[in-house]
This record gives sequence, structure tokens and C-alpha cells, in this order.
Amino acid sequence: MSAERVEGSEKLLKLAVSLGAEDRQILAGIGRAYSPEELAGKEIVIVANLEPRILMGFESQGMLLAATGEDGLPVLIHPEKAVEPGISLK
Repeated sequence: MSAERVEGSEKLLKLAVSLGAEDRQILAGIGRAYSPEELAGKEIVIVANLEPRILMGFESQGMLLAATGEDGLPVLIHPEKAVEPGISLK
């Protein structure tokens, strides 16, 4: 839904994501590869069944999935077709 930089970090971004029935906050170290403007409205794949963690004073309620690109920067994993927010593997 939205993204913003975490003050005091070069690479940490704070994301607000919709899981359909609920919204969550996820912190991700992708700020060298992506700007917050690039992420707003983008569909991503996340792991939602993790215990929350505190990063730089903010709670992260999940983890996004990414791979390492040839340049060493993260590359987001995303659906190749449109999916409903919060859809999960059954």
C-alpha cells in the first residue's frame, strides 16, 4: 500500500501491506535497490506466519521474499499474474 525510508538507515524501508483481511507493517532491507515510490501499489510475496521482530524501534510483522541480483542488490519476488491481497498457498 505504501512505503517509506527508516530514518538513520541506508537500506531499511517500512512497508504497509494489505493481506486482504488485515494490514501489516513489514521492514525490509531493500532501500538500496528500491525507492519507496517504486513500491507503493506493487504486489509482492511475503511470509506472514513469523513472530514479529523489532528493527530500529519498529515492529516488523512478516518478511518479503527477494533474491540477490547479479549486481548484488535484492530483486523482489512478485506474482506473474494479478492475485487477491492475502491469498495463500493451500
